[in-house]
Amino acid sequence: MLDYKKARLKWKSYWFKTLGRWRSCPLTCSVDRPHHRHVFWSWFGSFIAITVTSYLTVKTNSPLLMAPFGATSVLIFGVPDSPLAQPRNVIGGNLLAALVSLIILHFLGSSPLSMGLAVSTAIGVMQLTGTVHPPSGAVALVVMMTQPNWQFLLTPALEGSMILVLCAVIFNNLAEERTYPKHWL
Repeated sequence: MLDYKKARLKWKSYWFKTLGRWRSCPLTCSVDRPHHRHVFWSWFGSFIAITVTSYLTVKTNSPLLMAPFGATSVLIFGVPDSPLAQPRNVIGGNLLAALVSLIILHFLGSSPLSMGLAVSTAIGVMQLTGTVHPPSGAVALVVMMTQPNWQFLLTPALEGSMILVLCAVIFNNLAEERTYPKHWL
């Protein structure tokens, strides 16, 4: 009976601590909102980047666009100063996640276990190479769910990432108060 009371006390302590953190910042907590010019450039840049990538997809009949690129746009246009939004991370993270997941797909097929392995291994490889890019976790899932051929490494992983980075370089540097990238490598 004593172990039950200890476990119950531990559980209560955990929830008290967790909820205490939540209560320290109520729902009315103010969030730093970016200046309207930053919002405009984020909107404009992401609009152009996704539109250009979509247009090139249609015109070249080549799949340059995938869902994780929406999240990439949030980073490279919404928070371009973030280390996760730099070209090395965008291109490297997407390429490595695609490579890792294609290898796992090739050897293990697509199953719940291999999906988990693809995402977690992609995260580990990105951490080891300094190319962490959160949308790349979704790239690994796209590979496992769609089961593409090895061409996926080139199109859309590499080419699509390069188009987005190119658009980010051009449009983020049009605004005086924005510079992108902070570093290339």
